[in-house]
Amino acid sequence: MNLFGAVVFITLLITFIVKLVSELLNLKSAAAGVPQEFAGLFDEEAYKKSGEYLGATTHLSLITSAVDLGFLLFFWFSGGFNLLDQFLKGYGFNPIVTGVFYIVSLLLMQSLIDIPFSVYKTFVIEERFGFNKTTQSVFVTDLLKTLFLTALLGTPLLAGVLWFFETTGSLAWLWAWGGVTIVTLLLQYIAPTWIMPLFNKFVPLEEGELKSAIMQYAGTVHFPLSGVYVLDGSKRSAKANAFFTGFGKRKRIALFDTLISAHTVQELVAVLAHEIGHFKKKHIIINMVLSLLNLGALFFLLSLFMKNRLLFDAFYMKDLSVYGSLIFFSLLYTPVEWILSVFMQALSRKHEYEADAYAVSTFEQGSVLADALKKLSRNNLSNLTPHPLYVFLNYSHPPLLQRIMRIREHVAGVNQTFVL
Repeated sequence: MNLFGAVVFITLLITFIVKLVSELLNLKSAAAGVPQEFAGLFDEEAYKKSGEYLGATTHLSLITSAVDLGFLLFFWFSGGFNLLDQFLKGYGFNPIVTGVFYIVSLLLMQSLIDIPFSVYKTFVIEERFGFNKTTQSVFVTDLLKTLFLTALLGTPLLAGVLWFFETTGSLAWLWAWGGVTIVTLLLQYIAPTWIMPLFNKFVPLEEGELKSAIMQYAGTVHFPLSGVYVLDGSKRSAKANAFFTGFGKRKRIALFDTLISAHTVQELVAVLAHEIGHFKKKHIIINMVLSLLNLGALFFLLSLFMKNRLLFDAFYMKDLSVYGSLIFFSLLYTPVEWILSVFMQALSRKHEYEADAYAVSTFEQGSVLADALKKLSRNNLSNLTPHPLYVFLNYSHPPLLQRIMRIREHVAGVNQTFVL
């Protein structure tokens, strides 16, 4: 094993160990008891159930990660990357077609390994705790739709990236970056209309008190909506959520039917105000720009390691190739991606605080956002006392107790401003 191989191997082990430690610390932290803030909402039985749910999902996550890591190491050290490469080259396809088959084969193997764990999580764990509403038919249909969309959209994109690096010389990374960026932006525009409805029904919110309250609030903050939709989230899970999607005139808010059934009108408007806050604070644009900049940096660095003999030797590869460079560099890039993910999680938590503050400051009943979040935590069996290390590594949202305390600070500030 050369230096490149050692870096990849050590990184894989370190990331798994850190995940293991953080998960175990998180389980221990969850046994601290019900925080006083939630005493009236979580009784001992409900809190015990949330702890059991956390334990079940954590154990499955660790087993899944261990199996994934074990398969990767076995495939790597048994020469699997080279065996697959030589097998596909035997068909005599050109490098781009061979590359597509090579990468797709690796992704399919990974998917086949993970599907049993997904089945267990959906039909055993989620079923046990009363969340699962997914039928076997829906599960299989979702899987087939995902495979179809991946083939329809991902295969041409992958072929394009390989073609750029095969034919356009030293500026290939720039062409690949530009091409992927265009496709990414296009997908952001068409997904709400053409892709998301393949998985869920988006029914316009019917006339009534809720729609009137939503449209009235949206008008006060000058946020034109092309529509407010109810998403049939109960088709798959009893968990609730809401999200903002679309750009320009296609902006729309989607509320899960499970969310609507569990919350008051004022709470739902407060949740919507939070989602609008993300748009008003330009969080969506910031995240997209950072993601695309990271993609550009990745392509540039990839170009520096393109067909690097030492990198291929680390994975026991006989022949150099563009598609091999793409796979092996992605593994070499793992520590950088890991560090960036921690940074992005921290930024996401900051954005959540800002969106909460926006909701409180622009909606006269914004304080009920805390009540809505508490109900969500109860219904979703959320961990009320996550460990700081686990939060640092994995949480895109701040821990619930911290969010509620920050919301109350904003409410006090708004009230003080009103008094003055």
